[in-house]
Amino acid sequence: MTTPTAQPPEPDPEPAPAAQAPGHHAAPGHPAASVEEPGPAAAPGGPRPFDLLGIGIGPFNLSLAALADAVPDLAAAFYDQAPGFHWHPGLLVDGATLQVPFLADLVTLADPASPWSFLNYLKTRERLFPFYFAERFHVHRAEYDAYCRWVAQSLPTTHFGRQVDTVRWDAGRGHFEVDHTQLDAHGEAEALGRTYARHLVLGVGTAPYVPEPLRPLAEQPAVPVLHSADYLPQREKLLAAEHVTVIGSGQSGAEVFLDLLRSRPVGREGLTWLARTPAFSPMEYSKLGLEHFTPDYTRYFHGLPEDVRDRLLPQQWQLHKGIDTETITAIHDELYRRTLDGGWPDAVLTPGVTVRTAGRIGTTGVELHLEHAEQGARSRLVTSAVVLATGYRERPLDQLLAPLDDLLVRDAAGRPAVDARHRLQLDRQVTGRIYVQNAERHTHGVGAPDLGLAAWRSAVILNDLTALLTGAEHYPLPARTAFTTFGLPGVPQARGAGAAGGGGVPQARRPGEDAVTRTAALRRG
Repeated sequence: MTTPTAQPPEPDPEPAPAAQAPGHHAAPGHPAASVEEPGPAAAPGGPRPFDLLGIGIGPFNLSLAALADAVPDLAAAFYDQAPGFHWHPGLLVDGATLQVPFLADLVTLADPASPWSFLNYLKTRERLFPFYFAERFHVHRAEYDAYCRWVAQSLPTTHFGRQVDTVRWDAGRGHFEVDHTQLDAHGEAEALGRTYARHLVLGVGTAPYVPEPLRPLAEQPAVPVLHSADYLPQREKLLAAEHVTVIGSGQSGAEVFLDLLRSRPVGREGLTWLARTPAFSPMEYSKLGLEHFTPDYTRYFHGLPEDVRDRLLPQQWQLHKGIDTETITAIHDELYRRTLDGGWPDAVLTPGVTVRTAGRIGTTGVELHLEHAEQGARSRLVTSAVVLATGYRERPLDQLLAPLDDLLVRDAAGRPAVDARHRLQLDRQVTGRIYVQNAERHTHGVGAPDLGLAAWRSAVILNDLTALLTGAEHYPLPARTAFTTFGLPGVPQARGAGAAGGGGVPQARRPGEDAVTRTAALRRG
């Protein structure tokens, strides 16, 4: 994200009527503030702010937008710099499915009657009976992507082609100023705009992670080193390569390896699959194990001291970084099938390996310098192409929130502190709230990036906001969601565990803070 070089002028004091187009486009080269959708009545002489502005439209903020659509009189808008919704398009491999049931759609686990449910999407496409007879609990990724696009294109509050550049707090007016750049269909700047909002929700998502030893090669377009996020656009080149190495032991690595394996000649597969983990391990998918992705566990994890949370997260990798057993079985079946003529496939699968360094060989080759953790041995591997299935990392919020840096409370590691209601902890002078989605794994645990908790978290955020605005919550949420009791009964958990050092800091009392609501009472309990 970049800050515009020209400062946008103040917007028109009165927004356009709802019947007009959602934005006003200035002539090219003439920055102008966008004309926003109307919010509540403006204060005399002041701008008309939204109640809630969402930054980023991935599945999590799209879930929030879908659930917010049913909240009466809530003025909300959601911005994303992309031209439209697409969910991991480079990994929509044929046959790949979600690792969560279809009930983990955008809304169902908070509002099963919502018109934005996956089942209603099927109904609008006249596909309910085929889905019923297919008996599929885990839907294809491509189908989930199409469902989300349907919601994103149908909601009136989602606006694509708007790149948010910076956020400021206007203490005098009691709202946030959000500067953004309106982009054309080619991603070029078309106009500058400024939007006002009482509260924000950040859902800027994650970015592909490239390990440091391979970063210089991955940044050179001519070198065949790419992240799995770009797999499908490069698939034909990879199939034509003499030898391909896949790095990463998670679901993406397994799916890429399986797709390449199925598509290459028997006996001439030319594949190597490397993993840092000690084994190609299945994801924890037992019924009680899955209860780590319930609101009960999220509340428990948030209440732990910071150092305990930091110690727990790396130990829980198999809850979310393993491979589903169906994919592991398919890989073994395909490898076995290729032994039926008496030979072995030209495929090497080696766990427990890290890449120390990497470099180019000639114009087309890559040399990887490897180390085996258990043997303590080193070797080198020459390959034609590398696919990095090395996961994703949360996008940092520092650049976007730079003007608010002095107002953010941070933990002992310098990370933003996030309270139980998914709000950034701010200096008491800031009366607006900033919620975060999928930027709080350090405070809320392994469920933060999980699609299964999307609707629940969105409902928590909306309940917190409607309790502030009206004194009542909109979405009733369950008091209990797991059979497991995490922690000893009767032992109080830390208050404000997301704050620096895990001990919390005094927060400003705000209007509506003491509203008696079901969910707030459950959290306190």
